[in-house]
Amino acid sequence: QEQFVESGGGLVQAGGSLRLSCAASGFTLDRKIVAWFRQAPGKNREGVSCVNGRDGSIYYADSVKDRFTISRDKAKNTVYLQMNDLKPEDTAAYYCAKPRDYGMWCTETWLGPQNEFDTWGQGTQVTVSE
Repeated sequence: QEQFVESGGGLVQAGGSLRLSCAASGFTLDRKIVAWFRQAPGKNREGVSCVNGRDGSIYYADSVKDRFTISRDKAKNTVYLQMNDLKPEDTAAYYCAKPRDYGMWCTETWLGPQNEFDTWGQGTQVTVSE
């Protein structure tokens, strides 16, 4: 069974840092696209970042650019999201996901819509206080 398990969320003060982990099981992340989405209370889920294992492309939403860094550890079959200079508006449940096919759902300028992603983790909560 293909699945992701996220971890690393928590409560942090504004300006602080967290590193989220997304461990894959049941499949290898080699040459796969993995994305991070987040959903704040009362808001729609939005794309945050993605990494394309086929061509190395990395995407960041404007709201997190220069603060968040996505990376992958092939040996651990895990993708990370390093989040620095956190802001209260980063408060959300964070999810990692993989698309259902080999479409170009992750480029340097674009992350595909969430309905193209069919493997999701359970989410990890990030809360940033003032």
